[in-house]
Parts: sequence; structure tokens; C-alpha cells
Amino acid sequence: MNKKNNNVDAMSVFSKWVDEYLNFERTPVKNIFWLDTMFYLCKKFSNPQNSFKSFHVAGSKGKGSVSAMIASILEEAGFPSGLYTSPHLINFCERIGTCKGNLSEAVYEQSVSSVMNGVNSIVDDELPAKRPITWFELVTLLSFVCFKNAGFQYAVYETGLGGRLDATNVLSPVCCCINTIELEHTEFLGDTLEKIAFEKAGIIKPQVPVIVAPQKESVKEVFRKVAEEKNAPIFFADECGSVKINDFSVDGMNVCLTSNLFSRPLNVKLKLLGDFQATNALIASIAVKTVLPDISEDVIEKGLNNASLSGRFEIIKSPSAYKNLPYLILDGAHTVNSIKNTLSNLNKVFSSNKNFHLLFACAYDKDVESISSLFKNKFSHIILTKPGDVKECDIERCKKAFDENELHYISCSDYYRAISLALHDADEENAVLLVTGSFYLVAEVKKYLLSKLCVSN
Repeated sequence: MNKKNNNVDAMSVFSKWVDEYLNFERTPVKNIFWLDTMFYLCKKFSNPQNSFKSFHVAGSKGKGSVSAMIASILEEAGFPSGLYTSPHLINFCERIGTCKGNLSEAVYEQSVSSVMNGVNSIVDDELPAKRPITWFELVTLLSFVCFKNAGFQYAVYETGLGGRLDATNVLSPVCCCINTIELEHTEFLGDTLEKIAFEKAGIIKPQVPVIVAPQKESVKEVFRKVAEEKNAPIFFADECGSVKINDFSVDGMNVCLTSNLFSRPLNVKLKLLGDFQATNALIASIAVKTVLPDISEDVIEKGLNNASLSGRFEIIKSPSAYKNLPYLILDGAHTVNSIKNTLSNLNKVFSSNKNFHLLFACAYDKDVESISSLFKNKFSHIILTKPGDVKECDIERCKKAFDENELHYISCSDYYRAISLALHDADEENAVLLVTGSFYLVAEVKKYLLSKLCVSN
């Protein structure tokens, strides 16, 4: 058995085992978030989260990109680092790896065995308040153990839901980053930007620098107040730096980043496209420069140039079975603002192409009424479907929203058939196909393409 298959097998065993535990990604539940179970688990495993220095990244959008960029800069600086992100698109290893891919076979096998045996030995009465252990707590614990066993000096962590009570918030980071705040997961985090910001601000630690994305002033005040209470140095990206996009194409985005922390402007070509990705690059650069002030601007530039993240305006050119499909765009955007950015990218990158098709699906809790209004007069062909079997979807509500916005579409609740139809129709009409609305839909498209041997993972 080859090395890659061993990696997947070890993590597949863990994935099946951990699916027996309560999974908020699949079944959101209110008012049962806490940290005492996570602290208990970490103590039982000799606090593996303290074996490396961590960067902790929260936010409503862009936190995965910032995390990948930080990890890529650290890699270029000679610090191979753990990278913890979610969700995974093809296999479980994507959640716990590095900016270059999977960890070694030995690390996965050793860590999975340790975590499963240790957790299976726990008696329910030992657990704080006898609360059940959750899926995300165990996945986070596994990441701590993996990165400890890999001997990493650094690791970069993307939060799951929120920040204050997120399982990752047992970390003692060397730097925190908080990206853009949007109205998302309002039933869990609060119904205003300021309430959501307070939850995200929960990752701020005493005397630990925090880098914050541009925000409205009332949201900035929330972060300033928490940072002041924690005596944490706070840097707002738009107050201590700037970005300028020089050109934008299918091959990448040339960006100039400036900050008083840099000895000169940074000139980078980002694989991750979008105005907001330029800001993400600035946040990541400031974060690393704050922790490692001697790191060279050349190293930061190379790290940013190499940074990538699957499913974020990912461009696949003419998948092999679809020779007439010029480009397939996979983007997990699922909020109003993120989809606005996706459509802006589409227009900038393909300014000369006016034939766009759309494959869309979203989870039940998304603002499909506002999102669907963004699609008016943008697409010649639309297919509406479900995001797969993992996330609950209210397709009737989606259809109603599309109808009220006078969109012409085909509804197909069988997502596998919908994917097949969308690819076939775009290929027939030589159209650029955008797949968006859910990372889970993006994952299903990737699996479909892999099953057809169109692209490699």
C-alpha cells in the first residue's frame, strides 16, 4: 500500500469513528457550546496544543485564506507548520495538514491511534458536567496531537463557529487575526454585527497582538474594547497598511502591499483572486511580521505567491471530458457579501465573456432571498439544487426566492444529476460555469469530476 493511501486510510478510520459523535457542522444545536470539555481533553493528552506556537484566525469570511497565507509564509521562512482548516472537500486529511498537503503516514497513524484509544478509555462520569464530547472537539484534539507528533514549531488554526467558545480557543497563540464580520450564524452568534464581533473577539488573549480586517466603526469599537481589557496590542489592517491591485487575470492577481511594518512595499502575484484576498494577504503579512520581525520581505512575497486554497474561486480550465467548457469556477461563497465578491471576480477575470452558467445550492440557514437577487441578468442558464447530503437544504424556499427575483432556472434536487446537467449544458454552449453557494456543493462537484477522471486531487 502506498504512502498516500495509508494516510487516507488512517484518517478514514478516524472519520468513521468520530462520526458517531455530535457534529454541529451537520446538525447545528443551540446553547451547548463550552470549553471545559476541550480543556479536559487537552489535559488528558498532556496539553499537546502547547507544544507549538500558534496563529489563531477568526472571522465571518476569509479566515481560511488568511490561515493558508500565514502557513505558506512560515513554510517559505523555513518553519514547516501545521494548518488546521475546514471544511474538507475530498478527504479528511485536508483539515489537518500543511500548506503543501498531507502529513506523513506515521504521524497520522500514531495520532489517530493515540486519540481513539485515549478517548475510548474515558468514563462518561469523568467528563465536565457529564456533557457529551462533540465531533469538532475530537477533530481539533486530533490536530493538536498530529502537530505535536510532527514536531512543528508553528501551527495555524482557523476557528470553526464563532471564536469565544470555539473548540480551538484553548490555544495560547502568539498572534490572533480577525477577518471581516458579517451577519452569519445569527441563531448562534447574535443578530447584529456587534454581537457577532464580540463572539469573534473571544479569541483575543492577554498581551497577544491581534490583527483585524477593515470593519465598520461600531465593530472596530467592540474589538478595541476587548483588546484594551486584555492589554492586547491591536492593529487594524486599513489603519497600518494599504493594498493596490495592479492587474487581475485568470493566471493571478498582481498586488502591492504597504505597511509601516515593512521595509519596502511587497509586490506579489496571488493565486487567490479577489479584492478581499489582497486584504487577506496584508493581514497575513502583518501577522507574521509582528511575530517574526526579522523575516525578510522577499520571504513574505514568495510565501504569498505560493499560497492556495481549494474551493476559493478555484479555476479549472477545460476539464478533460468537457473540452468545450472553457472554465469551471468553484467557489464556496455562501453569504451575500462573499457572493458579491465572487460575481465581481467573475466579471473582472472574464470581462470579454458574456456567456455564464450557474449551478447553485445553499444550506437552509443562508439568506437565499438576498443572494438570489444578485443573480439577476447575470446568467444565461441556472440550475438550482441541494448542496449534497451533509447540509440540510430548503429547496422550496430557494425556488420561491428565485421566482420572486424572476430568475429563469431548472430545479433538480438530485445534486448528482444537477452536476451532470450543469457540466453538460455548459460544455454544449461553450459557457463559463460558476458553482457556488456552498462548500459542500463544491465538494460534490470535485468528487464528480474525480469519478470521471477529469481532474486529479
